[in-house]
Amino acid sequence: MSLRASVRATPALVRAGFLEALAYRAEMLIWILSTTMPLVMLALFYALADEAPFGRFGRDEFVAYYLATLLARQVTSSWAAWEINFEVRQGTLAPRLLRPVHPVWVYATQNLAALPLRLVLALPVGALALYWAAPGRTPHTPGAVAIALATLLGGWLITFFINIAIGSLSFTFDSTTKMLDAYFIVFVVFSGYLMPIELFPAWLRRVADALPFRYQIGLPVEALTGAQAPAALARMVAAQWAYVVALGALALTLWHRGVRRFAAFGG
Repeated sequence: MSLRASVRATPALVRAGFLEALAYRAEMLIWILSTTMPLVMLALFYALADEAPFGRFGRDEFVAYYLATLLARQVTSSWAAWEINFEVRQGTLAPRLLRPVHPVWVYATQNLAALPLRLVLALPVGALALYWAAPGRTPHTPGAVAIALATLLGGWLITFFINIAIGSLSFTFDSTTKMLDAYFIVFVVFSGYLMPIELFPAWLRRVADALPFRYQIGLPVEALTGAQAPAALARMVAAQWAYVVALGALALTLWHRGVRRFAAFGG
């Protein structure tokens, strides 16, 4: 599996992934609608903030936060673990391993190819409303835009590598769907998906800052809404990309060990 072959195959993989997403557009729409929990939380906190603000969060701040969360969730999502689980159980992974393109690269391009469909509904409405709710705080300089994009990419890579790591364990266990369920519970609590990390007690904020989940959603949202000072944002971006490197190494290690086990048992 050569890097050159993977890069050369990327345009075809992206086209195939996009066409597959189009073929399953009804399922994609259902998935998009199932990720609208930020809108539910927005309705709750918007009503509560009408009586009194929560720290720096008034109604406009909650609108900006949860609309940015909706966008970040669409951009940083990955379902590679589900695909690996399915292909290992069905035996359809074996032909994929014989191809010259690394399967992890294929999963990545397929996930990213579906991004336009995930954003077709969320981006126009969310971006306009976010700009209305947080004027002057959304990224508007080239540097701020680059940092926001870097945090979104880093958030997606963390999510993707966690998915590859959990999916790779299906070579050893019958199924890792229960692990995915447990991961999702921890993710929604510590990522900032349900409520801003700033509203956590101080000790819980320290725990969240030390975990990778906070850098999947919380950091991109803070970059999109201008919630962090430049120095603090730079430190958090560095921590996010350190997690990207560490989780990437872990995911690929688990993948290669799993594939060797898979081959040894005649998968």
